[in-house]
Amino acid sequence: MNKLTSRIDKERLALGIAAPLLAVVAALVVTALVILATGKNPGAAFSDMMSYGFASDSQVYILNKATTYYLAGIAVAVGFRMNLFNIGVDGQYRLAAFIAAVLGGALAVPGWIAIPLIMICAMATGALWAAIAGVLKVTRGVSEVIATIMLNSIATAVIGYLLQPERLGELQQGGTLVSTEPLPSSSFFFSVDTGPAGVLDGFIVVAVIVGLAYWFVLGRTRFGFDLRTVGQSESAAAASGVSVKRMVATSMIISGAVAGLIGMPTLLNESHQYDNSFPTGIGFTGIAIALLGRNNPIGIALGALLWGFLERTTNHLEFQGYDKEILGVIQGVIVLCVVIAYEVVRRYGLKRQQQRVGAELAAQAAAPTKKQEVA
Repeated sequence: MNKLTSRIDKERLALGIAAPLLAVVAALVVTALVILATGKNPGAAFSDMMSYGFASDSQVYILNKATTYYLAGIAVAVGFRMNLFNIGVDGQYRLAAFIAAVLGGALAVPGWIAIPLIMICAMATGALWAAIAGVLKVTRGVSEVIATIMLNSIATAVIGYLLQPERLGELQQGGTLVSTEPLPSSSFFFSVDTGPAGVLDGFIVVAVIVGLAYWFVLGRTRFGFDLRTVGQSESAAAASGVSVKRMVATSMIISGAVAGLIGMPTLLNESHQYDNSFPTGIGFTGIAIALLGRNNPIGIALGALLWGFLERTTNHLEFQGYDKEILGVIQGVIVLCVVIAYEVVRRYGLKRQQQRVGAELAAQAAAPTKKQEVA
């Protein structure tokens, strides 16, 4: 049995390596074909992407983007581990950033007090907004997909209504931009000036802490075990004494709290206010990154870095004469290839494991028979 376990573990490791490699190769082939179809040379495009993407200023840009994308991926992954599809991450982080910006602009306290208050406000807003979908699901059976889609639209409407000069907004830059009151300089999060390469957002430290907390809570605590159990089988979890409804609601709240942090790198490190130019759609990017990373904190980090790399390099390709739509094509192809590759490898690994276990059990069953024949 030990030999069987060792053999299965080695195969699992090999399959774990094979899945991303297969996905990358397939994505490169399909992307090359797409570039060829536009009449361009894919070899030159890939070479240009690599040289530009690994420049020092590009690396800082990618890390800053990856910080935001990583938080989005973790927020989505919390729901995925519970078999919940939290599409509302986009609305949760935008509403949280808006409310936090309003609070931050009104605070007149030292930065070491203001910054934690802004972050707590953002997490609480995101958690409360996500809790609506969680409560609707456990009390009325409303699908979290439908509920969060509607909540995204409501969040957009609420922000649009409140972000007006006569309400919580004010005119900036000669009356061309409406924003919340800017944060005082004491509320700026720390950053690292890397010289010509640019400024690295200090919020990357918070993203690392969130990733470690995600890994520890879900992988090393009873709560994380219950959460994963409910996600795999609600009936088995209920039979073991776990409150399924409570876990569903709690998971949505945690996912929303993490979503509340998504806008903080932009608010605390870059714009220092919420306005109409605040980035949107990051919640949907988080879904793709969580799928790429297979809900693993390290995998999500790699997915976030890849997404930032693609965004940086494909935007550069546009100036080199390539079609600007190439970014969306590459991103979509990569997500599809990763999902398909992991599913193919998973099914193959399951089949191989069943065959090996069956062969081992058959051999053990045949051994007593041979002994009896010899006797």
